[in-house]
Amino acid sequence: MHFLFFIHSVLYFFNQSDPGFGLLFDIDGVLVRGRTPIPAAKKAFQKLVDSKGQFVVPVVFVTNAGNCLRQKKADQLSHLLGVPISQDQVMMSHSPLKMLRKYHDKYVLVSGQGPVLDIAKNVGFTKVVSIDELRESFPLLDMVDHNRRPKLPSSPIVNLPKVEAVVLFGEPIRWETNLQLIIDVLLTNGNLSNAYENSHSSHLPLLACNMDLMWMAEAQAPRFGHGTFMVCLENIYKKITGRDLKYEALMGKPSELTYHYAEYLIREQAAERGWRSPIRSLYAIGDNLMTDIYGANLYNRYLEERLARKSAKSVAQALSATGSPAPVRQEVDADGGWESELASPSATSCKSILVCTGVYNPHTEVPKDASQCIKETVFHGHRDFHFDPALVEPGNVVQDVDAAVELIFKIEKFSTPV
Repeated sequence: MHFLFFIHSVLYFFNQSDPGFGLLFDIDGVLVRGRTPIPAAKKAFQKLVDSKGQFVVPVVFVTNAGNCLRQKKADQLSHLLGVPISQDQVMMSHSPLKMLRKYHDKYVLVSGQGPVLDIAKNVGFTKVVSIDELRESFPLLDMVDHNRRPKLPSSPIVNLPKVEAVVLFGEPIRWETNLQLIIDVLLTNGNLSNAYENSHSSHLPLLACNMDLMWMAEAQAPRFGHGTFMVCLENIYKKITGRDLKYEALMGKPSELTYHYAEYLIREQAAERGWRSPIRSLYAIGDNLMTDIYGANLYNRYLEERLARKSAKSVAQALSATGSPAPVRQEVDADGGWESELASPSATSCKSILVCTGVYNPHTEVPKDASQCIKETVFHGHRDFHFDPALVEPGNVVQDVDAAVELIFKIEKFSTPV
C-alpha cells in the first residue's frame, strides 16, 4: 500500500513538473544587439536549464534573420548564451518554406545574402539560381554601376532554364542589381531573353521572408531591414506596371504561418523530451511592436477564433445528436492548406511580452485611432498587414528578457527543479 502511494506520488510530481507552456524568443534586440549579448540574456537562460544543461521548458528562437543555416545560428546562440542549443530550436524567417512543397520542384530565383543556394536547398528547393548567376548569364542587364558594366560588347549567355518562381530570403547586398533583375524576371515571365510583357495582369509566384522594415544592431537608431527592400520592389513594380505586386506567401514575423510553424516546433520539442502535458500557452518575447507583438497577437486571435469555431461545432453536434435544432451552423474547420502540414495546434493562446532593450522606445506612444493619417507614418508593418491598434498592444511590458522569464514563471506558477 505504501509502495503504491509512493509510485502515485512520484507520478504526480513528474506530471506537475511537466511544463504546459512554451517560450518563443526573438533574438535581435532581446538576446543580442548585433553581435553583443544583452546582459540580461545569460541570466535569463540560467533559469531555463537544469544542472545538466537541459531546458526545463520548450524553447524556440524565432528570428526574422535568414542569411544563414539553422545550425550556424544555433552555434552562435550557444556561444552567446552559454547553454547548448540545437538547430531544432531555431526558426529562421525562411523555415516555413519547408511546408510550401508545390514550389520545391520549380526553377526558382533566390535573392538575399549569405549561402542562399544552400539555404534554399536545405528547405526543400531542388532547382535554384542566384542573382549573381543570373547576372553572369545576362551581363547587359545590370547597368546602374558604371564600373560593373561590360567593357566589351557582349551577348547573353542563354544557358539557364525559364525562371518559374522568385524567393526573397532577405536583404541583398547590391540592392540596385537585385531590384533590376527581379523586376526583369517578373516582367518577362521568367524568360530574360524576352522584352517586358505589360499585358499580363499577373506575374510569377513571389515568396518573401522577413518583412522587418528595420532592426536593431549596435547603432543608436534602427537599421534598414528586408522590409525596406520589399517597399522598394513593390513601388518600382507598381510605378512601371500600374499594378500591385502580389505575394503567394509572406513568411517571418508577423505572419500567422510563422507562428503556426513555431508552435509545431514547440510541440515536437515537448514530445521529444517526454513531456505529456499538452502545451496550451505560448509566450512570445520581442522588442518590436510591428513584428513581434503584432505577430503574437495576430496568432493569438487566430487561436481564439479557432477555439470558438471548435466550441460552436461541438455544441451543434451535441444538439444534433439529441435531435434538438442547432442554433449555429457547422462551419468547415479553417485549418487547411499549409496548416494541415503540421497537424492542429495544441496551444490555445499566444501571449505577447515586450522588452525595452531593442527597437521599442517606451517614450513613443502608439496611436489609438487607426483612421488617423498618422498611421501611415507610425505603422512599420508590411503593406499587406493592416494597422490595428489592438494588435500592437503588448500583453506585458518589461525591462528585459530576464524580467520576462521571471514574469512567465510567476504567471504559470512554475518553479525550476533544484
